[in-house]
Amino acid sequence: MSLWPLALYALFVIVLAGALLGLSHWLGEKLRDRSADTPYEAGMIPTGSARGPLSIQFFMVAMFFVIFDIEIVFLLTWAVAARELGAPGFAGAVVFIVILLVALYYEHREGALLWGTSARLARQQRESLPSH
Repeated sequence: MSLWPLALYALFVIVLAGALLGLSHWLGEKLRDRSADTPYEAGMIPTGSARGPLSIQFFMVAMFFVIFDIEIVFLLTWAVAARELGAPGFAGAVVFIVILLVALYYEHREGALLWGTSARLARQQRESLPSH
């Protein structure tokens, strides 16, 4: 098997990328301003450090997004091959969805989906209830 087409393509990509970078440097604006080096945050002047602590809710939303995004990927690929998979494939998809719904119910019951003052109140009420 010959690799010269791949090498030619890689050479073409490298030359094209270098040419585009060189042209943008050559044709680009040469004036440097102090404001050009500051981050632009929706028209607001940045204050404080960007290294501040993030709320745990940020990470919870990120985890939920990843979990349910992967769920959609699995279900879409299952939907494409549903006819070929038949009843066993359908049963597998149902089991998968039921497991995810049970996990979602558990997260809701534990208060993982409640944020803000309502979450704090719900947690306090749940903790004050006598356990049997």
